[in-house]
Amino acid sequence: MPSLFRRKPADLVEDSVTTVTTDEESAAARPRGYTPSKKELGVTTPKRPTAGRRPTAPARALTKEEAREQRRAARAESAAEFRREGGPRDRGPERLLARNVVDSRRTIGTWFFGGALIVLVGSNQAMPPIVRLLSNVLWGALALGVLVDSVLISRKIKKLVRERFPKSTEKLGSLYFYAIMRSITFRRMRAPAPRVAIGEKI
Repeated sequence: MPSLFRRKPADLVEDSVTTVTTDEESAAARPRGYTPSKKELGVTTPKRPTAGRRPTAPARALTKEEAREQRRAARAESAAEFRREGGPRDRGPERLLARNVVDSRRTIGTWFFGGALIVLVGSNQAMPPIVRLLSNVLWGALALGVLVDSVLISRKIKKLVRERFPKSTEKLGSLYFYAIMRSITFRRMRAPAPRVAIGEKI
């Protein structure tokens, strides 16, 4: 009579056999665009060392005085940068050439606003007739001087631009106006700041 507690040899053989899947079979079962993770590759991500690191302190809210000082410093830095580099209208080699032409010479236009103030005061009806006459003469002389100076500056700019930038697409009319407006501005108030000295050859 066979024992109820004994197992057949065939059963023992079936239990000892395990299904082993090779790397090729597992790779074939994965989708085409599958990327193995670091865990599957056996790579561990190193943790950053915490020793010696200073804890980040929460940002402190600025007081009104500190915020006002910060805005004042930002405005001063922006003004200094504009004084040094200028704005978008000052970009381009042709504009730089026009500025250098104006800055390398003494222009009558720098006295235009000062003379206009004298003419305004001297033309008052309360002034004597001789003062009013001299004011009108001064106004005419200033206007004529600015006109002649503007023509000379424009001719020089036109000549230099055609020589140095023959393929330039800059409109000469806007370049003349840019140079004339700079010529009637006080030298110390010009932006960008002059890069050439008076009398320097351009």
